[in-house]
Amino acid sequence: MSHPPFVCRQIGDYQVTALSDGNMSASLDLLSGIDTSEAGIIQRDAGITEPGNIHINCYLIRGQGRTILVDTGTGGQTSASGLLREHLHAVGVTPEDIDTVLLTHAHPDHIGGLLDADGLPVYQHAQLYLHSLEGQYWQDDAMLKQASERGQRSFALARRTLEAYAANLQWLDDSEICAGVRPVWLPGHTPGHTGYRIDSGGKSLLIWGDIVHFPHIQSAQPGVSIAFDCDPVQAEKTRKQVMAQAVQEKLLIAGMHLGSQGFAYVLSAGAGFRIVCDTEH
Repeated sequence: MSHPPFVCRQIGDYQVTALSDGNMSASLDLLSGIDTSEAGIIQRDAGITEPGNIHINCYLIRGQGRTILVDTGTGGQTSASGLLREHLHAVGVTPEDIDTVLLTHAHPDHIGGLLDADGLPVYQHAQLYLHSLEGQYWQDDAMLKQASERGQRSFALARRTLEAYAANLQWLDDSEICAGVRPVWLPGHTPGHTGYRIDSGGKSLLIWGDIVHFPHIQSAQPGVSIAFDCDPVQAEKTRKQVMAQAVQEKLLIAGMHLGSQGFAYVLSAGAGFRIVCDTEH
């Protein structure tokens, strides 16, 4: 089976590869703070032919003797996703090779690939890292009771997954995970939503998780939130801060919903920002 070329960037000692898990359908109606027709125009102007599709990326980090995976995709919970395992195989990596899994947060399109069909850990040799506030949120019975039916399924998956990995679960603090790789707390989308920054060999990269779901829309208008945000006000504040930082530092970014390009830069554009593929920068 042929595979698409995988986009890689060398950040000092680390090679970072964007691995697509596929797509999930998400209507523009999920957005607030913008009219759906206006959102559609932004998508079309950006050349996006399926304006409601959200692409899912995971990232493989190799270097310093480590094989690290950032997020695990949906595990095939939608018909158009679940491609991560296949793409790992295509770059010569098996689940047994992964020594560390860094989670941005515990929504299903990020943790769905952690368990197999029997509910057993896929990455049996990996240490799993997650922010403690994220763990507290998904174990909170009061939050579970408030959740919609779909949300309750997400809680159930998060709880099953954390239980299955309990022996290998590490709660994040401000410490480096390994030389030059550290977590960056980016709250709002979820309480423990976390990015991962690599600083090595004079180069830097921020894998920013779900700062955006529709990158062209939410960069042009950072006040636009999505229904999946636990705290839209905090999410907007974090989004504006991290985008401004990316502009100021000329920081290479990666994100789970940036699209197949995998890596990008953020530019100032009027009252908002613009996300451009790093080859255009």
